[in-house]
Amino acid sequence: MIKDKIGFIGVGNMGEALIRGILKAKLLSPQNVYASDIRESRLQQLQRDCGITTFKYNKEIALKTRIIVLAVKPQNMEEVLKEIAPVVNKKHLIISIAAGISTSYISRHFNNEIPIIRVMPNTPALIQEGASALAKGKDVTENDLENAQKLFVSVGKTVVVDESLMDAVTGLSGSGPAYFFLFIEALTDAGVKVGLPRSVALLLSTQTCLGAARMIFETGEHPAKLRDIVTSPGGTTLSGLNAMEKGNLRKIIMDAVESATRRSKELGQEKK
Repeated sequence: MIKDKIGFIGVGNMGEALIRGILKAKLLSPQNVYASDIRESRLQQLQRDCGITTFKYNKEIALKTRIIVLAVKPQNMEEVLKEIAPVVNKKHLIISIAAGISTSYISRHFNNEIPIIRVMPNTPALIQEGASALAKGKDVTENDLENAQKLFVSVGKTVVVDESLMDAVTGLSGSGPAYFFLFIEALTDAGVKVGLPRSVALLLSTQTCLGAARMIFETGEHPAKLRDIVTSPGGTTLSGLNAMEKGNLRKIIMDAVESATRRSKELGQEKK
């Protein structure tokens, strides 16, 4: 359980996923969850579906809660920070999920030393299968970090990293779902090419990726060892893997993560 009231500024897909996640995990009762958003219809929907309290103005969130989750787009962050700054104090905990926004950038908008945690979640959080990396600012206590982890564990798995690694996290897990969507799309097309109906190829491709990922978690084995188990000498799997190695699949994946990481750094320069 989280003892403090929590408020969400911005309830897009990720904000809504977090609200539903914490309510499903019973971390908080709906009476202790608040939200604000520029879209009145969005607030009405969440109030109706989840029973939470909603406000039109972001400042109300800061006045009513101790934990504030900033779930707005990066381009809207400065406006939001200016609005809530007069009522935020060092008793608050700020959690930001805005891509590319550093804790130091957020901190500069407040007069007091405010505990700030930066988080990079990813879209599978929408189905409680997310991967979220948390980086704490200089004034964050262990209790603050524990509360933030409880929040994001409700929508998947979490790790704690140094903030200097957040661009790398963005390049790997932040962008990662898209890499897998492309791989499953290609695997499905390959199945169709060798004669399978598309619906069958898509089901087999998707379940194979899901099952392989679960095997890594449940066995605790290195992916290379699990790959060796399924690869027989002179067999079909070895032939397929050989074709992938010839096509430099490993290098392509590494280049993709490096490129996405580099782009994340570029986009975040003005928000350091």
